[in-house]
Amino acid sequence: MVIEGVPRVFIYVVLAAATLLAALEVAVARGSASAPKADAPLTSPLRDMDQAIARGDVASAVTARREAYRAAIASRRWEGFLAAGDAILRLGDMTQSRSMAEPEARRLYLSALFRARGQQSLDGVLLATEAFARLGDRDVVEHGLRMARDLAGSDPEAQARVRLVEDRSFLSAGAGGDGSRGSEMRVAPRLIPSGAQP
Repeated sequence: MVIEGVPRVFIYVVLAAATLLAALEVAVARGSASAPKADAPLTSPLRDMDQAIARGDVASAVTARREAYRAAIASRRWEGFLAAGDAILRLGDMTQSRSMAEPEARRLYLSALFRARGQQSLDGVLLATEAFARLGDRDVVEHGLRMARDLAGSDPEAQARVRLVEDRSFLSAGAGGDGSRGSEMRVAPRLIPSGAQP
């Protein structure tokens, strides 16, 4: 198929350039994903929040959670959003208002899921997917598993990690559930895939 008036060589050159640019973007994304992360701005408010929860100091825990949220946004990394989502659930458990904390945690986990996909992080997609499984959000779990399968590609080890999360996330085959948010799900404790840092 040749477009009228455009030489075939020109089309090949444009396709080759586009392929090189795509390969360069993947290389840059992989290089930045392995670069050390500055977690200190997020770690401190999370630690402060956990200490406040242990003391039963709700006001300090809420303040630290707000700081953790700001640090997650500033980090622009999936890890921060996942940690902030976990933190809001811990605070919800402390204040016996988990049902009110879940929508905020869900938003943070969704940000983590899409940032992880954008950063080509299989670990991030799997961990965010497991967070949704703990919330019982079957629809998002299925979507996260599709993302994870795409990222795993043909790598047998990565595919095995995706299958492990899938197996640990859903009830055994044949069990009911309408597939909607809040459906009964059985999940194992948080799985940290190989190479991931908590």
